[in-house]
Amino acid sequence: MVPYIVWYKTVISPEYSLIRIPLPSFPFLNSMNLNIEKLQDSLCKSLCAEVKLSRQNGHITMQTPFYFADGDAYQIYLKEMPGGILRVTDRGHTFMHLSYETDTAKLREGTRGRLFEQIKAEFDLFEANGEIYTDTSADDLSKTLFRFGQGLTKMTDLSFLNRFRTESTFYDDLEERLTKLVSEEKIQRNYFYPKIENSGDYPVDYFIQGKNSPLFLFGISGKDKARLTTIILERLLRAGADFDSLLVFADQQTIPKADLARLSNAGGEMVASLDAEADLSRKIKRKILI
Repeated sequence: MVPYIVWYKTVISPEYSLIRIPLPSFPFLNSMNLNIEKLQDSLCKSLCAEVKLSRQNGHITMQTPFYFADGDAYQIYLKEMPGGILRVTDRGHTFMHLSYETDTAKLREGTRGRLFEQIKAEFDLFEANGEIYTDTSADDLSKTLFRFGQGLTKMTDLSFLNRFRTESTFYDDLEERLTKLVSEEKIQRNYFYPKIENSGDYPVDYFIQGKNSPLFLFGISGKDKARLTTIILERLLRAGADFDSLLVFADQQTIPKADLARLSNAGGEMVASLDAEADLSRKIKRKILI
């Protein structure tokens, strides 16, 4: 008798108990006599059907199974180069597509820029004036095409860091916003208040010269930084420090309510996210001499 394989997933029921649901079975998984050759042939035919070449306006267009998040297909072209080389290129379409919702210049700056360079190196990609391309041979075209698509996908993912910031990009963005609003000579980074014992354990992200009192600005990337900032602010208050504080969040809604409440008691004004640029500008300019 041939064993019958049933796959399950575990989910939470409406009564908050764990239950196991059988998933649909697949004939080739339930058979001990899996025909690898037929399966490979089927996969090859399916994958080949997803890739089509056509000549349009003097260019070879490559239709592939790669799509942007909005459903538009990647624009990928093939160009003959001297010496039998084939160039796979997007002819600048990827950056043009991303520019509709993203400042593509930021993909070359800070943490995004470093990630962008890593992606190019990982997938053997080159970029010139917004055009992404790579060179290959006819024999390696299929492998190169799929690596090219993977590389473009990773590049487009970088644009989402504008909306879903990781900790590292949040601080890059905060620095950028701040230096546009405040002159460099008025900013001191990683400031330590000298009247606190072991002051090196309680850094202030930014000390900014204020109208009456200095402005201590903290970037809050997540709950851990929120808790640390609460401790720092409480130590500053106990030491009698004279200052105003401004707390800038990557996303205030991600901070647990209890942590946010404690931080609110210790801190001053808040900016819910870096997307609230007008709010950030208004609250900074109110505290400092421009």
